[in-house]
Amino acid sequence: MDARLTAEQEEIRRTLREVLAKRCGPDDLRAAAHSPEGHDRALWGTLSRQLGLAGLALPERYGGIGCSVTELALACEESGRFLAPAPLLATAALAAPLILALGGEDQRAALLPRLASGELTAALAVPGAGLATALALVDDNHGDWAGGGRAGGVQARRTDGGWRLYGQATQVLDGHSAGLLVVAAHTGGFARSRTLLFLVRADAAGMVRARQTALDATRPQARIELRHVEAELLGDEGADVPAALAAAGDAAATVLAAEAVGAADRALERTVEHVRTREQFGRAIGSFQAVKHRLADVYVGVRAARSAAYYAAWAAGTGAERVGGLALAQALEALRTAASEGIQLHGGVGFTWEHDAQLSFKRAAGDELLFGPVHRLRAHAAETARLFDAAEVRV
Repeated sequence: MDARLTAEQEEIRRTLREVLAKRCGPDDLRAAAHSPEGHDRALWGTLSRQLGLAGLALPERYGGIGCSVTELALACEESGRFLAPAPLLATAALAAPLILALGGEDQRAALLPRLASGELTAALAVPGAGLATALALVDDNHGDWAGGGRAGGVQARRTDGGWRLYGQATQVLDGHSAGLLVVAAHTGGFARSRTLLFLVRADAAGMVRARQTALDATRPQARIELRHVEAELLGDEGADVPAALAAAGDAAATVLAAEAVGAADRALERTVEHVRTREQFGRAIGSFQAVKHRLADVYVGVRAARSAAYYAAWAAGTGAERVGGLALAQALEALRTAASEGIQLHGGVGFTWEHDAQLSFKRAAGDELLFGPVHRLRAHAAETARLFDAAEVRV
């Protein structure tokens, strides 16, 4: 493995940092988070149409740039640094890879170029609070997380005119503003129980979408209610949906890990800047050994998380073992620690709504609620790797 970045990768990072530094100030971020869409539409247009971020990891034949997960992760590291208000994760890391993996050629040709250009945004809708399970990050996703034929999930029924969906999905990232929904639904009854993915247009009759109040306002979520909604099957009925979701989940976890590393790095930078200027007892608090030790621990954690995220991106690009979930656990822990220490060392101002320190902490907590928590990510990674099998045999 060569850990050095290529000239192209360095250019992606540099360009994005320059753009986001100008467009994602504290006031811009708060205005976007409280807008009806939950993101900055003008910024999304710049990122997708001018910089090609939405189609960065999509093949060129579908209007993308043809890069790998590594480049998308590097881009998201910069977006995480500024907590950029854009539907990048939902569209480019969750929905688009599933359409690419499972969709028929007609579906790919019709949808992927629009996603790559930023003209169309998409979201993955999973029943209940089962997103991490559906993506095989915290549990095996071959179970009945899509409803299992019971109330509370999303059910799909075949009709003369195609498919109809019934049910509800919560915690759908950018689901209230997405132009296309990729909905996971249970079908086949108990005899032929299985989960399939369906495409639902934003203007579909019988669908109700409502933005929910989320802990992290920079990561908007929605509740989706489906009542006899017309849907289009993604791909065919014989598709291995759990495998596709697991592959997409590993790549998405890698991207999320890089994003969390960027946010943690910025939180550390902000704290270091503060302790250098904040004085107590006639000297800067950053000169106290206890403060130095605490920030050194944060620095080591961020560097370790970056190494894990980069390795996961390299592994995803080469087809090696899937370690995205483990990298995500490392990165979320680093972000939580960096944000917590930042709030503590900022003192009273760190607890106020007006300061940016609380935004990083909410991002860490919100991502753990959606994709974690950390201990479950690590436990599932250990179980998948059969880490403790040998120890059990020896005992």
